[in-house]
Amino acid sequence: MLKMKKVSESYNMKVFTDGGDYFGDIEEAILTKNKVFGWRVKASRNSFLSKILGSAKGVIVPHQLVKSVGDVMIISKAAIPSYGPEEDEI
Repeated sequence: MLKMKKVSESYNMKVFTDGGDYFGDIEEAILTKNKVFGWRVKASRNSFLSKILGSAKGVIVPHQLVKSVGDVMIISKAAIPSYGPEEDEI
């Protein structure tokens, strides 16, 4: 059965990757017309996101990468920002 949630209920919700890593907290939903386009996730203390981003405040996760929303949000590991070897040299 499909359960409906209000977007406002998701603010400050914990976000985890499908691998079980704590990713951050939802700060805002990005809407286009009547659909959710993405989620702005802030890098909170002790989160995986704060470790890989350093001083950045967060990332935008496209809604297509969200796997589940309940008490917490589960996202695909593909949402994790990655840096190629050519970016490390700059």
